[in-house]
Amino acid sequence: MAGATTAQRGAARKGRGPGSPKPPKPPKSSKRTGPRGPGGGRSRRVPVLVSLAAAVLLAAAGTWVLYGSAWLRVEKVTAAGTEVLTPEQVLTAAAVPVGAPMVGIDTDEIAQRVRTGLPRIDSVDVERSWPHGIGLKVTERKPVLLIKKDAEFVEVDASGVRFDTVAKPPAGVPVLELDAARSPSARRFDEQRLLNEAVGIAGGLPKAIAAQTVQVKVRSYDSVVLELTKGRTVVWGSGELGEAKGRALTALLKASPKAVHFDVSVPTAPAVSGS
Repeated sequence: MAGATTAQRGAARKGRGPGSPKPPKPPKSSKRTGPRGPGGGRSRRVPVLVSLAAAVLLAAAGTWVLYGSAWLRVEKVTAAGTEVLTPEQVLTAAAVPVGAPMVGIDTDEIAQRVRTGLPRIDSVDVERSWPHGIGLKVTERKPVLLIKKDAEFVEVDASGVRFDTVAKPPAGVPVLELDAARSPSARRFDEQRLLNEAVGIAGGLPKAIAAQTVQVKVRSYDSVVLELTKGRTVVWGSGELGEAKGRALTALLKASPKAVHFDVSVPTAPAVSGS
């Protein structure tokens, strides 16, 4: 009888016969090495909820510090930059609510109150000075021309804004004499246009000449005469070439200090007389 074949002997050594099925493969291991507990999902949500609760508490505490506590409230209001006005006038117009939360102060509204209540104010900066202060920095309008009105004088700035009426004219500011009724160009250049022209001329004068100018006489657009101290007169002409005319007049005043009549209406050919 023939012996067992090599394949049969090998199968016998492995413990299975030639017709035996292959043993099943062991299942692949899961990535989770330990058993998943019944509360595993909730345990991961707990730190997130704690963080959210902490954020809410911090936000509430911050809001209370800014609005509800006594730590960051207005205790002092100051005003600076005044010349004609007083700091007290600015503070009264500003009406900053002392004791109010600093963060709730509307700086734009305060600035608007100051400009509306005090037309002399050209600009105002409102700044918070933490933790308890509000500072107001104002800039006043400066008159370049005066319009006589009965026994008083209306101040006009370089922008043509009539901002105040005073009983006594400020020193160094000329008075406007406007006589446009007889001007041949009255229909084209009305009184307001001529006023703007006079303001532009007065506001553009060199400081040394502006300090000596007593009156600005306007008869028409191209007929403006300056009255200086010591009875001197300057034919200015129109408002055009103002810088060149100012330079020419400055040179004439230095070259002919005893002259009484100057003409710079054509700045490239100025003239003097009466010296």
